[in-house]
Amino acid sequence: MLNRLVHLLFIFIGGTLGYLFIPEISNVLREIPLWLINPYVGTAFGVIIFYYTTFGLTHYIVNLLKLMEESIIKAPVTDVIFGTMGLILGLIVAYLIGIPISAIQIPVVSTISPIFVTIFIGYLGYQIGFKKRHELNNLFSITRHFSKDKKKAEEGAHKKNRIEMKILDTSVIIDGRIADICEAGFIEGTLVIPDFVLGELQHIADSSDKLKRIRGQRGLDILNKIRNNLHANVEIEIYEGKFPDIQEVDSKLVKLAKVLPGVVITNDFNLNKVCELQGIKVLNINDLANAMKPIVLPGEKLKVQIIKHGKEYHQGIAYLNDGTMIVVDDGQEHIGRM
Repeated sequence: MLNRLVHLLFIFIGGTLGYLFIPEISNVLREIPLWLINPYVGTAFGVIIFYYTTFGLTHYIVNLLKLMEESIIKAPVTDVIFGTMGLILGLIVAYLIGIPISAIQIPVVSTISPIFVTIFIGYLGYQIGFKKRHELNNLFSITRHFSKDKKKAEEGAHKKNRIEMKILDTSVIIDGRIADICEAGFIEGTLVIPDFVLGELQHIADSSDKLKRIRGQRGLDILNKIRNNLHANVEIEIYEGKFPDIQEVDSKLVKLAKVLPGVVITNDFNLNKVCELQGIKVLNINDLANAMKPIVLPGEKLKVQIIKHGKEYHQGIAYLNDGTMIVVDDGQEHIGRM
């Protein structure tokens, strides 16, 4: 394949030179048939002459091209890139220089000179790009690091000024501990209460089941408590979007967290897992409660009040302040005492 391409290149060069110069040579010579002056005849002669005269050179040129190909493949990518960039710039400069040269009214100068200028300037550009690759690479690296540092600084300032919205789900509102956490100032920013969560709370509060009705009313009372006892750094926002194409409330919460974007506050285990799979940040109240449990070491003495009988004989049951149950052996006799 490469042999044929080289042959076609020589045929093209021979045809071009024959088209340009054989009619001129025929005019200089006398007693030449008129059909030799025809440019197309000159093209045919040029093709034939170059095809046969360069037939033996094709093999060497192909080997030279293969050596160049192997050298390029073995060369580092940066060397190839900067060498190519230099070559392209050199060819652009050669083209600009060739424009006034082509305007010269001397056929040899206007046709041959641009070719040599293109080869020379292109080679010079390649050498400059290749030999100056380390300096150019350092220059680009400095510019790139400067851009990255500037971008990181802007992102850091943006994150510093932006506090993520926190979306409350139904379970965490009914749980009620979120009100105490907000009142204590551990949460800041905007608390988003979706309209579809309010609708679910209203539906639970209107339920015929007594337990569900109590839970729904408790959730509505918790929302009123949060609104009436807002900390200075907390705001409440009602999101009125419906997402009619989504049926389940948990799926709507996941969609809303992606749209805002925001953080979902919940104590629902399944919703927690779904959010993690979707790449959404979750604040779980139960995780916070577990993190706040006091650490009791083996052998440490505690003062607790035994309040009831244990499961086994002579056992008593006591509780820590966080609700952790303690079983006290031989504590049955001390029920009601510290």
